[in-house]
Amino acid sequence: MVVVPVRPQRGRAGDAAEGLRSAEAKRDEAVGLAAAIDLEVVESLIVTLAAPRPATLIGKGKVEEIAGLVAAHEAGLVFVDAALSPVQQRNLEKAWKAKVIDRTGLILEIFGRRARTREGALQVELAHLSYQKSRLVRSWTHLERQRGGFGFLGGPGETQIEADRRMIQERITRIERELAQVTRTRRLHRESRRRVPYPIVALVGYTNAGKSTLFNALTSGGVLAQDMLFATLDPTLRQLRLPHGTKAILSDTVGFISELPTMLVAAFRATLEEVVEADVILHVRDVSHGDTEAQAADVAAILGELGISGSRALIEVWNKVDLLDGEARTEALNRAARAETEQRPYLVSAVTGEGLPELLAAIEERVAAGHERMTVTVPAADGRTLNWIHENAEVESREALESGETLVTLRIAPAKRPQLERRLGLPGKAA
Repeated sequence: MVVVPVRPQRGRAGDAAEGLRSAEAKRDEAVGLAAAIDLEVVESLIVTLAAPRPATLIGKGKVEEIAGLVAAHEAGLVFVDAALSPVQQRNLEKAWKAKVIDRTGLILEIFGRRARTREGALQVELAHLSYQKSRLVRSWTHLERQRGGFGFLGGPGETQIEADRRMIQERITRIERELAQVTRTRRLHRESRRRVPYPIVALVGYTNAGKSTLFNALTSGGVLAQDMLFATLDPTLRQLRLPHGTKAILSDTVGFISELPTMLVAAFRATLEEVVEADVILHVRDVSHGDTEAQAADVAAILGELGISGSRALIEVWNKVDLLDGEARTEALNRAARAETEQRPYLVSAVTGEGLPELLAAIEERVAAGHERMTVTVPAADGRTLNWIHENAEVESREALESGETLVTLRIAPAKRPQLERRLGLPGKAA
């Protein structure tokens, strides 16, 4: 059973994303979250929240009404799509005689099921333990219900609660040390890539915006892509070949969502560093979704926390244009055309391939923005250097000379220019 508390709309003041999001859209997303871990939703309802109640979040009348629905459906679990305090959770469980889970708890459950790598599992466990630690309150029946997360929570009693809290903190400390090692390893990997520099292109976006489908379309990456919230969690890296032969590394990252728990953002900091370090960031939006503007605002807020909102490296990708009808499609095209050149979105369909060539060209243009133009002459017998140029630079033109040499005009990253000059043995000859 899904309960969605919604504050009444008061114009566009306050949270921009919240003002753009309809109550029905919030309910659909909440039902989608429940479906993501195979929960059967027997009833979903929207509860207008004029003012949150300290004891139960929602009003007494609604609590009693929902208690009747829970009993009628014999529901064993109620998902409240809001952040509940431990006291609110305990009181609602008593009133409804069922297990109650809030938004943070459900997202943690989803992440726990989706994590496949050791790093992902550590990040999820860290967030889960931080959440569990806040749930340890002086309520013996409540503590019994919360038991079992990782097999070390003890029985009821004030002394036992303190022991549980201490054990949780010790485990948190150990995980943080392991994740610190992960961060160091990622840093070493990034330094290694800088020595043989390939530009990094990172996909970000709201969950279910089609990032993984786009990732597969661009790289043949074979990443799980389903119409499901948080279908993939662990980051994946694949080689991306751009139109003029330049190679890049494409990174698929965890999807964002509104009201993403702070503890999850902190736990996935090492993963999100891949986005911070990226040369180009593709913000993938589901342009066919009725809530696309609110979703974009949520993603922009998280990117802002990472210090990369509004960066020139950011490209908006309006995905799923194949799902737009004629009028909506025309409107989207007109909006994109009116945008300033550097902020112009690219309309694509990861399913049909529409717009992907233009997107790849835009990525290559951003990647090459800091590259240097050179004109070099490659000896006729030096096919290896010619092949290296095609692998590591953007070739604008090549011309076979009567001497058998090849005249190549190219754009190359400053870090790679010395390598090319050493290969040619003629440093300074490049124009």
